[in-house]
Amino acid sequence: MIKIFKYKDTPESEIFAEDSAATDISAKVADIIAWVREGGDAALFELTERFDRVRLERLEVSGAEIEEACASVDPNFWGILERAAENIRNYHKNQIRKGFRIEKDGVVLGQKVTPIEKVGVYVPGGTAPLASSVLMNIIPAKLAGCPSIIMCTPPGRDGKVNPAILAAAKIAGADRIFKVGGAQAIAAMAYGTETIPAVYMIAGPGRDFIAEAKRQVFGKVAIDMIAGPSEILIIADKTANPAHVAADLLSQAEHDRSAISILVTDSLALASEVAAELERQLELLPREETARASVEKNGKIIITESIEEAIELANLIAPEHLEVCVDEPMKYLEAIKNAGSIFLGKYCPEALGDYYAGPNHTLPTGGTAKFSSPLSVDNYVKKSSYIYYTEDALKASAGDVAAFAGREELAGHARSITVRCENKPDFIKLN
Repeated sequence: MIKIFKYKDTPESEIFAEDSAATDISAKVADIIAWVREGGDAALFELTERFDRVRLERLEVSGAEIEEACASVDPNFWGILERAAENIRNYHKNQIRKGFRIEKDGVVLGQKVTPIEKVGVYVPGGTAPLASSVLMNIIPAKLAGCPSIIMCTPPGRDGKVNPAILAAAKIAGADRIFKVGGAQAIAAMAYGTETIPAVYMIAGPGRDFIAEAKRQVFGKVAIDMIAGPSEILIIADKTANPAHVAADLLSQAEHDRSAISILVTDSLALASEVAAELERQLELLPREETARASVEKNGKIIITESIEEAIELANLIAPEHLEVCVDEPMKYLEAIKNAGSIFLGKYCPEALGDYYAGPNHTLPTGGTAKFSSPLSVDNYVKKSSYIYYTEDALKASAGDVAAFAGREELAGHARSITVRCENKPDFIKLN
């Protein structure tokens, strides 16, 4: 049964409780990374046999394998993938940045936006292949103009990659695909092997070992973010449908036992109805055991005095997904400061964002929405500033710059300015 609290009567330690059962896997991940760095492809073959229980003959997915997989995908699902991809492109193309240039009195200043040249995307495999993650991670990179995008994903025990993942990669535009999973895939993309090229930036979801591997290679390469368990927080008033709210809470709870599902409401009646509805709907889920464990461990219903107070609490929690299931949801949008993605209204379940609506589903978790953002085209570009001065422009600023450098006791800096102006008749020397 889900726990029910009153906000003002509950200690913060209970509301903001974190999972204390996490184990330290940093040493294991470090060993895997070192093994791949030293052993290259041979290490990847051995690790794949150990963890995925399949002996591969080659790491790269061939063009024939991709075509065979795409041909096997149900045409209806292929159409769904294409429509979802189009929605994702239409949203993310609005994020494409251009540089700027300012010219005045012999000075040119600007910012140059350049795509990251080599990008790696990780996509988990397992029993629930995440074709949606393929689209969400690769399409923004393509829109950014990244010239090389590779993808790593674990093989099944038959040595093949799930056809839905390969179909999504074809639609999204991956350049090369490799049958490698786990921390070893992150290591291979960060440091390179005989077959897998090293990249400059790694994106993509994953559980503990993937998150820790990304943490350890950060600095050698850029990463999108280090994501924790999936989260949903629903703000609902008395007009919300309890069955809808319960279904949305369970849409996150079924991810895994660590997922976090929270309802915040000003209606005690709704809270009771949702709690009862959760029990009814849990029995209908194929992943009932996982979802029930998640709800009992990390699920919460929190009663507030008002919707305004509910938003105040949501801003403190800063959830990955925030649903606002109230009358006139748009009027509360400006008050929401901290959330990865915001779903407004009673007909906007979080699953729309997972697959289809267009905004990215790779979102900050664990309260990091207070200072970070969803995956976007921005993650796949870098910005360089540029400066140009004419001789006259330098002379006009030389006194200020040299004096500034002198104040910081950096004579070499000052000299690099004055040496260019010493023989100019209109240059005023510093004391």
